[in-house]
Amino acid sequence: MGSLFRSEEMALCQLFLQSEAAYACVSELGELGLVQFRDLNPDVNAFQRKFVNEVRRCDEMERKLRYLEKEIKKDGIPMLDTGESPEAPQPREMIDLEATFEKLENELREVNQNAEALKRNFLELTELKHILRKTQVFFDEQEGGLNHTTESMTRALITDEVRTAGASMGPVQLGFVAGVISREKLPAFERMLWRACRGNVFLRQAMIESPLEDPTNGDQVYKSVFIIFFQGDQLKTRVKKICEGFRATLYPCPEAPADRREMAMGVMTRIEDLNTVLGQTQDHRHRVLVAAAKNLKNWFVKVRKIKAIYHTLNLFNLDVTQKCLIAECWVPLLDIETIQLALRRGTERSGSSVPPILNRMQTFENPPTYNRTNKFTKAFQALIDAYGVASYREMNPAPYTIITFPFLFAVMFGDLGHGAIMALFGLWMIRKEKGLAAQKTDNEIWNIFFGGRYIIFLMGVFSMYTGLIYNDIFSKSLNIFGSHWHLSYNKSTVWNNNYLQLSPATSDYEGTPYPFGMDPIWQIASSNKIVFQNAYKMKISIIFGVLHMIFGVIMSWHNHTYFRNRLSLLYEFIPQLLFLVVLFFYLVLLMFIKWNRYAATNEFPMTEACAPSILITFIDMVLFKNSKAPGKDCNIYMFAGQSFFQTIFVLIALACIPVMLLGKPIKIMQARKLANVQPITGASDAEVGGMSNGGGSHGGGGEHHDEEEMSEIFIHQGIHTIEYVLGSVSHTASYLRLWALSLAHAQLAEVLWSMVLSLGLNKEGWLGGIFLTVVFAFWAVLTVGILVLMEGLSAFLHTLRLHWVEFQSKFYMGHGYAFQPFSFDTIIENGGAVTETE
Repeated sequence: MGSLFRSEEMALCQLFLQSEAAYACVSELGELGLVQFRDLNPDVNAFQRKFVNEVRRCDEMERKLRYLEKEIKKDGIPMLDTGESPEAPQPREMIDLEATFEKLENELREVNQNAEALKRNFLELTELKHILRKTQVFFDEQEGGLNHTTESMTRALITDEVRTAGASMGPVQLGFVAGVISREKLPAFERMLWRACRGNVFLRQAMIESPLEDPTNGDQVYKSVFIIFFQGDQLKTRVKKICEGFRATLYPCPEAPADRREMAMGVMTRIEDLNTVLGQTQDHRHRVLVAAAKNLKNWFVKVRKIKAIYHTLNLFNLDVTQKCLIAECWVPLLDIETIQLALRRGTERSGSSVPPILNRMQTFENPPTYNRTNKFTKAFQALIDAYGVASYREMNPAPYTIITFPFLFAVMFGDLGHGAIMALFGLWMIRKEKGLAAQKTDNEIWNIFFGGRYIIFLMGVFSMYTGLIYNDIFSKSLNIFGSHWHLSYNKSTVWNNNYLQLSPATSDYEGTPYPFGMDPIWQIASSNKIVFQNAYKMKISIIFGVLHMIFGVIMSWHNHTYFRNRLSLLYEFIPQLLFLVVLFFYLVLLMFIKWNRYAATNEFPMTEACAPSILITFIDMVLFKNSKAPGKDCNIYMFAGQSFFQTIFVLIALACIPVMLLGKPIKIMQARKLANVQPITGASDAEVGGMSNGGGSHGGGGEHHDEEEMSEIFIHQGIHTIEYVLGSVSHTASYLRLWALSLAHAQLAEVLWSMVLSLGLNKEGWLGGIFLTVVFAFWAVLTVGILVLMEGLSAFLHTLRLHWVEFQSKFYMGHGYAFQPFSFDTIIENGGAVTETE
């Protein structure tokens, strides 16, 4: 089979590169993204490798670019992203890049330091301006005839002893300090002044209406102006210490009005000059950042490519002459010629005359698993890899999952309206995928939705199909072809009776089924709608489940034949398939036989009333007993010889259990005895039994029992047998979730329609129109939020479980490890993170 159904064939190669050409060759391989290098220096410290200095230089360049990026984002300048990926620069270009980044960083840091100093100066002048304005108001009050206020304030601040001692010395002069403090600190500042100075200071404060910019971090801060009057040097010292403790800024404030006016005019002049200089500084900074923003994305790509190349070169070995680099790498077998062409291009670019050498090596190591994907299959492959990466050359379930996953989802989510909403959302993401992919975001939820856009679209389309089969659109039906049921009652009978039944044995039914899907009359049935749909959906759930599991077992046949595991083919695949077919596929056949042979219009004993229960029939079959027929003179069997066939089927199923349990271990034990091999010389069970392990020189997905004791082999086989036998029953029952979730989804949709939207539809007049608009909006929000998002997520998780457990457990091991090629695209997409590939 092709690589679509299995992982690519891989080869371990040894690569010899001349030192001068190594950089260019690795650069070409990085653009190609098809080579996974192995670390040939696992015991060497990362700081002791040959190209560690170059990696450090790249780290330093990345640091400078991140600094530039932070400043550009701070100013809200858009960064040009052409979507193109420039080639990795030559090693000699690193010096030019380093000089460019160094110059930009130094220039930007100098501009920022100057701007911060200017802003700090501007802040001080602005605060001084507000101090002069606010304190002028305080002093104007004194000059305006309010001397009694000052006198009373003076009396309050002077003690009796000072007042008595200074009576002959003339009037007492009060000192004052003025400053600015953060508004949120003001209440605590006032309390501290009162307590520390024992009420011997007088504080006046006024708020600064507009916020001031903090030059350090650019935050807007609200501040207040204060002026403190005190008497004596002791209080002056105490007041200044308190101001210093609260980080209040004190400014000189002249006492004379003329001096204050003169200072205010000087401050205003300096503020205007500072505004001019600040504007020029900001313009220069903006020009520097705009010029850097045009090339920043390309610079990041170049530096990350250089760093990735040197990091990869650190995985190589040097030969004894120090002139040749030796590497080991995994490559896809089909791409060896493409890789050799890339190596030749790299050699020509470097000007080297010595061609690179790529030798294929023989190895018994398990190669990495590489499944080629495109934008459509990538999401489905990710679902499989989330369970476990496939073993080398193991059957890949992803191609089949493209169909089975959205289909099983749609069986649970079947609604034409809800499916259309989901399909349109997926189609919108597909149509806009280029633009949406360019808008990189850190929102994980959006990234998950966008990554699974093709899954969402297919789930919506399949849900529309199953919605047509169920004839269900927002809990209503489409009467496209006209119902094949007709009322035989008159109008008064219909209106006066809540429960009326239509018989398929009479003229109520035309005798032919509805052309496509369910007849729309079932949507208005009240008494037996759920009974009918339960029986229908329960049976198709079992049918789909059994077919899905049988298909999984058949997939294991491809694994056994590819790896030539004859023991697994004879003693696992055949009894497993027989066990499923004779029990559960027979159960499916009984459903079709019952649908085909029993009808209301048939003659006795093939009438609907004589139809035996399939569940009871299956239980009786396993227990070797015969239950009573459903009616008098009714036959408990659906066809002649049914009892004999059922007995044979059960005996075959029982016989398969010891074959699965003991067949393979006994054969391995016999083969070891014949070869006189005790637990062990390194031969696998396939080799001992005369079977070679396929897949070239690699073990791949073949089962090895080289060093296993026979007791362990018996125990493992016993566990697998018990798991399969019991799992066949539990997995079949597990598929009933298709029926349960489908029923729940339909009932929730009906509840929303009957209890929400129908309320608005029953109102009449213009008020009814307004009410309907509001109700419809509420119904639409609930429909999208609950029925599409929550129910969709629930159905998605149940579908995922059915594939991971019920389907893939039949054939998929998932014990491999992913192929992680050295790829510039992957490194840049991951933000420059470089990981060592072992």
